[in-house]
Amino acid sequence: MRSRALYMLSILLLFTLVACSSKPADTASNSANNTAASNSAGGNAMSSPAAPAAPEPQPVVVPAGTTLTVRLGQSVGSKISSPGDSFSATLASAVSVDGNPAIPAGARVVGTVVDAKPLGRFKGGAVLELRLTSITVNGTEKTIETSAIERTQKGKGKRTAVLAGGGTALGAIVGGLAGGGKGAAIGALAGGGAGAGGAAFTGNKEIVIPAESALSFRLKSSLEVIPAK
Repeated sequence: MRSRALYMLSILLLFTLVACSSKPADTASNSANNTAASNSAGGNAMSSPAAPAAPEPQPVVVPAGTTLTVRLGQSVGSKISSPGDSFSATLASAVSVDGNPAIPAGARVVGTVVDAKPLGRFKGGAVLELRLTSITVNGTEKTIETSAIERTQKGKGKRTAVLAGGGTALGAIVGGLAGGGKGAAIGALAGGGAGAGGAAFTGNKEIVIPAESALSFRLKSSLEVIPAK
């Protein structure tokens, strides 16, 4: 009986030893498998060619004489503006060079009021002169030099003379049709009065270019830009 108990104990110890020795082996096997998988993935990643980088856009030269059509961001005028004032605008239509895009529509443009004079009381006239000074292309602001746009309004005295003359002529025609020589003289006096009155009403107009108006300028020198990707 005692020997049988010893025999059973020996078998139990043997099984215990076998179980303990198999666990490190399994752990080592799993570790080896994981390492092999990692090496395989790394090898595949290294062997895959990288995607080629997109080529950088090359500079484009916009030649002198190119027309830049812009839309005003605010109103400007002979009375509401002063020399040296800046105004904002956006490029109304894209600019291309040899079929290649150079400046996209909507590019930010800045200009300056070169001269602004309100209409005088009796002599002189209203003047408004504008010029572009910079344009932003692909995030870079570029200084530009353009032709100027000038608007003038004749002075009140000159306008009065022109309208009074026209009114007199019209009055003379009407008077002549009414009764000949004497009627013509009366008509001329009436026409002269009408012409002067018309001049007093229309001669006070100032030059105003409202916001969103389209204006065209020409580059006076070439402009090098880098188009957007």
